[in-house]
Amino acid sequence: MALARLDELNALSEDPNLWSDQTKAQKIMQERNSLDAMVASVNEMQRNLKDYVEMAEMGEAENDAEFIKEAEKGLVSLQEKSARLELESLLSGEVDRNDAYLQINAGAGGTESQDWANILLRMYLRYAERQGFKKEIIEMSDGEEAGIKSCTVQITGLNAYGWLKSETGVHRLVRISPFDSNAKRHTSFASVSVTPVIDDEIDIVIEEKDLKIDTYRSSGAGGQHVNTTDSAVRITHLPTNIVVACQNQRSQHQNKDTAMQMLKAKLYEKEMNERLAAESESYENKTDIGWGHQIRSYVLHPYQMVKDLRTEVETSNTQGVLDGDIDMFLSAALAHGLEKKQNTA
Repeated sequence: MALARLDELNALSEDPNLWSDQTKAQKIMQERNSLDAMVASVNEMQRNLKDYVEMAEMGEAENDAEFIKEAEKGLVSLQEKSARLELESLLSGEVDRNDAYLQINAGAGGTESQDWANILLRMYLRYAERQGFKKEIIEMSDGEEAGIKSCTVQITGLNAYGWLKSETGVHRLVRISPFDSNAKRHTSFASVSVTPVIDDEIDIVIEEKDLKIDTYRSSGAGGQHVNTTDSAVRITHLPTNIVVACQNQRSQHQNKDTAMQMLKAKLYEKEMNERLAAESESYENKTDIGWGHQIRSYVLHPYQMVKDLRTEVETSNTQGVLDGDIDMFLSAALAHGLEKKQNTA
């Protein structure tokens, strides 16, 4: 099926009229390049598998332990690559290939939670760097003493939403507070929400009468211009009480356009979640992807452990996780979601 689709996309890419519609052409080329890379990866793994099997057979024939060890190491690496490729093939949702808006909000607790929100922001920015994704801070509200109250980041890259969508929920931190002179242990919470960046092909109708639009002076990163004019825009969708904001653009008009795109993304996600809930026999089966549910615990004291509460995946490499090494959690969540979908089908 993938090869047939690739042939179809190759034919479309050779159409001289393709680039008359820039947006459509870019989507076609993106899908083509993605499929081409996947097919190339499979072919390479098949060649490597043959080489490593032959290497192992030669090692056994010559009783060469080092040769056998090298072949086994290569086979383990191939197994890991195969598992990753298999998971990527599951990213077949309507918007899994899209870019993502990732929003972080500090929970109750003042400076502690605001610092934790900032640590999470750093973690996701580092993850984006590891994946070769682009990232742009759309809006940020600084904490009073440290950290951030909230922020929204646009993460751009193939399958960005598909990989990150499972991060939606509440993240819990347990540590010795750097802000407590008595060195007491504190628990902090921050919420993460991930929504897809949607294009014009997905029709989301928004009535002007349903919007409350406020302008304000930007704060935090953004440059001198946005800090000296009321160019930042906050939009409230009154029927759903969804609030979005943008402050990173140089004009109020640009900020409003970006905020409207974010609002469309959130309304689209809301509709998709409602469809999932309607299709499920029990809404409770879907709450672990919902807003306000604790999904992961990060314990830095009295021991070191990060544990995902949905998949039971855990690691003691807390520093690695906070430096953006979260692939194990994303992969497990994707596989877990597929298993649940199959069980409820």
